[in-house]
Amino acid sequence: MKAWKKAKALLMLAAAFMAAAGGIPSMASDFKTGYNTNASDNDHIFTTKSPKGNIGKSMSISFRVRATDEDMDNLKVSLLETTEFQQIESKGESDYTVDYYPFEIMETTFVGKNVGNIKAGNVKSVSLSARVRRDAAQGYYSIPIQLEWDGGYDVDYINIWISTSSTTSEDEEEDKKEGNYFVIGENQSTPRGVYPNVIDFGVNFRNKRETTAQDVTISMGLSEDDAKFPFEINDGNYDRTFERVSPGETVAAQYSMAIREDSYTGYYPIKFTITFRLSSEGDLHTEEGVFYVHVVSKDKEDDLGEFDANDRVRARVIVEGYHTVPEEVYAGNEFELVLNMKNASTTVPASNILFNLESEKVSDSAVFTTESGTASMVVDSLAPGQTTEIRAKFTAKAGVDQRSYGITVKEKYDSPEFKNAEESIIVDIPVKQYARLSTSNIDVMPDTMSVGSESNVMFGINNTGKVILYNVNVTFEGDSIKPVDTYVGNIKPGETGNVDTMLTGIAPTMDDGTIRLQIHYEDENGQAAEPVEKELNLMVTEEMETEFDPSLTMDPELMEPEKPSFFEAYKMWILMGGAAAAGAVGFVTVRHIRKKRRAAKEKEDIEDEIS
Repeated sequence: MKAWKKAKALLMLAAAFMAAAGGIPSMASDFKTGYNTNASDNDHIFTTKSPKGNIGKSMSISFRVRATDEDMDNLKVSLLETTEFQQIESKGESDYTVDYYPFEIMETTFVGKNVGNIKAGNVKSVSLSARVRRDAAQGYYSIPIQLEWDGGYDVDYINIWISTSSTTSEDEEEDKKEGNYFVIGENQSTPRGVYPNVIDFGVNFRNKRETTAQDVTISMGLSEDDAKFPFEINDGNYDRTFERVSPGETVAAQYSMAIREDSYTGYYPIKFTITFRLSSEGDLHTEEGVFYVHVVSKDKEDDLGEFDANDRVRARVIVEGYHTVPEEVYAGNEFELVLNMKNASTTVPASNILFNLESEKVSDSAVFTTESGTASMVVDSLAPGQTTEIRAKFTAKAGVDQRSYGITVKEKYDSPEFKNAEESIIVDIPVKQYARLSTSNIDVMPDTMSVGSESNVMFGINNTGKVILYNVNVTFEGDSIKPVDTYVGNIKPGETGNVDTMLTGIAPTMDDGTIRLQIHYEDENGQAAEPVEKELNLMVTEEMETEFDPSLTMDPELMEPEKPSFFEAYKMWILMGGAAAAGAVGFVTVRHIRKKRRAAKEKEDIEDEIS
């Protein structure tokens, strides 16, 4: 196919040379009706619209190249120049005819353009330029395009339309219907700045046409009038340049502008002028567009006379409702505050509304912070009864206590009879703290026991957070122990709750002895938190049983019970005999004393009788 295309191109050029010599009729009509179908056989080149040129002027030939089934590395694209034509031209036998080749042959006509690499399945926009001959006839022409890349070659065709000067206005009218080449400010919000800050913003420019724009220059319109241009003119040049902008591509012109001291609050139209070419040597095109910015600065003076707040009616802008995303705000985390603002007045509108959100402070430090340091939003207007939604992202300070903190919504707005009205509304944001705890070393004594025995487990639970841990209890579970649930109670921040419990073995350990324990607790609302899991090691062995074995030989003396001593054996009788002997001795002694007394008395009586 590719060889046939190249041969066909050579035949067409040869036919043109013969036509110029008078050998065949003019082929202008054929090129307008017959050969313009060559583009349908293309393998790589395609267009959505035929390029247009004017007689005697340079034109851009824009098209797209698609890498179909292979990568096209180091691709070079050019208008086809044939060896046969070079040989004929060197003999002075031929010249280009307007019927076939409408371009002037110059030194740069057949110079190739380096496109680069195109991956298989991808597309890249390309444009070539040439000057149309002054004696070319109006009509369609099929132009051969040569493609060369590493390991590949092809010739495809593109149909172009050449018109006379009388039809130029028609083409221009058609272009006007299609509009400008560039769309300004697509998919972006209006930049907003507050005096005396610097506003950094970018402006999007999208090429909406099917042709690549080259040598693109974007110029910002400046003005010394404060009422027309709100920025300080500090640089000598505010142009932004881009080498190429492909079809559908969006480029951003970036600016950093200081707001003028004498600027006024409101919207400012910034004029931009865009110049570009449709080919490297093509004519310069110019477009203009407007992009708006909003500035908050001083207010324009009105003719309402001396201000008296009691004599003027103003709108009432209130907070109709608000919520946070996510719903629960935790210290140290980012959240988004969504406010539904409403003009509660039934007759008075509000305009140029400025909202400033200010955080409550603790120890001279803001509880809620933003990346930019401020949270300011502007709403153009609110009709009576109208609502609008404003959003701001904050980060709650990590070290604050768990409670509600206020964000003050400061409003400043205009009403027809009341300028710079000010209001303040406070919304409360509950801030929660994450519960945190840690445990001391878990002591297990003993760490090995038999079935039916008990082991003592002791450790401390430390409350390392800033909220109370309510109803703390610990559960122990394992295949080898009886499940245990130990209640600890409430643990205040900075304090420790102690666990002291006994674990009973119910089965021998069949694994590595891991016992799972979970620490459960609740928040101030009674909601159970995710339990904290820990592990300990405890081995449970088989229960030890003692059985008598008669085969075991033991010392007979050890087997016989020890014989009691004489005293142990007859202790009772000895005690009873001792008591009897003592009684007998006492009796004999008493009797002897009595007898001795009686004898003495009888002797005394005898002596009395003798005397």
